[in-house]
Amino acid sequence: MPEPTPQPGISQERCRLLRSKWMFIEAEPDPTVPRSDSGICWCVHTQNCLGPDGEIASMENCKPGRACYESL
Repeated sequence: MPEPTPQPGISQERCRLLRSKWMFIEAEPDPTVPRSDSGICWCVHTQNCLGPDGEIASMENCKPGRACYESL
């Protein structure tokens, strides 16, 4: 599965339980085309947009330091 293109301001460390639609696109990344990301994420534990701690699951929020965070 291709790695997502880095986005400014978003940590590259992400929780292994975070999911987003971009994870299911099987195509080679093209650096000349900006990533089209809906921004909608969900947590594997809860199967919705909130993590087990009741906070929003997102690329910005699901990072080291969060109680439910699990490294890749």
